[in-house]
Amino acid sequence: MTRQKRGRALALASFELCVVLPVISLLAYLLIRDPDVLQVDLILWIVVTAGVELVPVPFWRGLQISMGFPLLLAAGLLFAPPAAALVAFVGSFDPREFRREITVLRALFNRCQVALSVLAASAAFHSLASVNRPWLVVLPAAILAAGIDYVVNFPLVAAAVSIAYGDSYLQALKSMRIGRSFEFLVNYIGLGFVGTALAKLYADPYVHLWSLPSVLMPLMFARQMFFRSRALEEAHKELQDREQVMRALSNRMAEERQDERAQIAAYLHDDLAQLLFRLSLQVDVAKRHLRSGDAGGTEADLEAIRETKNRTSELVRALIRDLHRSPLGRSGLGEALTSFIADVGEGSGAVFHTTVGDVALPPAIQLLIYHIAREAVMNSLKHSEASNVWIDLTEEDSQVLLTIGDDGVGFDSGGPGPEGHFGLTMMRERAQVAGGTFLLDSAPGDGVRIEVRFPKVWTPGDLTAGNEGVEREIHPVAEPAPAREVLSA
Repeated sequence: MTRQKRGRALALASFELCVVLPVISLLAYLLIRDPDVLQVDLILWIVVTAGVELVPVPFWRGLQISMGFPLLLAAGLLFAPPAAALVAFVGSFDPREFRREITVLRALFNRCQVALSVLAASAAFHSLASVNRPWLVVLPAAILAAGIDYVVNFPLVAAAVSIAYGDSYLQALKSMRIGRSFEFLVNYIGLGFVGTALAKLYADPYVHLWSLPSVLMPLMFARQMFFRSRALEEAHKELQDREQVMRALSNRMAEERQDERAQIAAYLHDDLAQLLFRLSLQVDVAKRHLRSGDAGGTEADLEAIRETKNRTSELVRALIRDLHRSPLGRSGLGEALTSFIADVGEGSGAVFHTTVGDVALPPAIQLLIYHIAREAVMNSLKHSEASNVWIDLTEEDSQVLLTIGDDGVGFDSGGPGPEGHFGLTMMRERAQVAGGTFLLDSAPGDGVRIEVRFPKVWTPGDLTAGNEGVEREIHPVAEPAPAREVLSA
């Protein structure tokens, strides 16, 4: 973990503590001061809330859509604010808690921010109305309570997101907004109505417990429909992304081919043509010596011709090796990288440590990876003064990971790149063309580490790449309701 990441992690933990300790203290104080708010019905609501919260809907970048918001809103309308907050605190289960994917502090923070939001919403509602009042009185108060829940909850989540990712607070708030303002208003009116309907039905002695399945079953049905619609949207977007990547890849391959043709032309002109011209001059000189009867001179000329011919043969063989190696050939990426490392490592003075395996990617993508690896290795040998170079090419779940590092002089990766050197830009562009990510980590005296990840979306039966990031929950509509979960461990 880098120093910057450690600093953000420490700041986030401090922020979480500043939320957890006051909220738990406030909740304990309110319950001790008024223990009569504790009812047997709370156990049922905690169990139902926990069951609903254990089936969140995954969304973009770790975002989760909570099915429990109308349920918690109804609890806030039915019970006293401390009791409703207790339901939210205890019932806000997270599957990641059981898998130990989040820390204890993170889990407490998630529960405390939900409890605080429900506490504020419930207090606002009970100051204006009670659930037994007429609909025209209850519904506006419930909608206001939902808005207060949002106002309390979202700033807390946005602050945590801002700290965790180093974004500005406004950027974090903006990233959590989905949909237009009109849709947002309609959503909250709808959520307020659902929560109010559940509370009113539960308070009716003729309905009571039957209100829970009558409301939760449509919500679960909506969850399944949302999954199907999201799957269709993601499939459409993935198809568009693949088309865009293939167009960019086609253009890049054309550029790569043109560059190789130019390199071959320069190679033939600058090296091979000069040797052939020298060979022609040496033959003319040998003929003159032969006509004059100078046997010694002729023998020396023939020996020079032999040396020139051998040099020409070496250059031709080197050109043939390059032509076979660049397009990868039939052996694939792993063999091409191994061959390249063997060629450049000989006489370089650096020790190569390689773990190169075969990867299931189309030849075009493999060629881009090969060019990135070749550029990175040549940079290490030419600029880093490295004694050791590490190259790893492995498959990790739904990604192909290429890692290249050295123990050379390094440079300040946070500053501008070396003047006149475009290798890093070319490597980054090649990675982006294939839909991958390019990360560089270096510091003066600490060498260089390059990590490039490519999604395996080009193979049959591919998996969607996992997203590590902010964990939040919103209700299943176009505009987010209170964001429930924050940050994976």
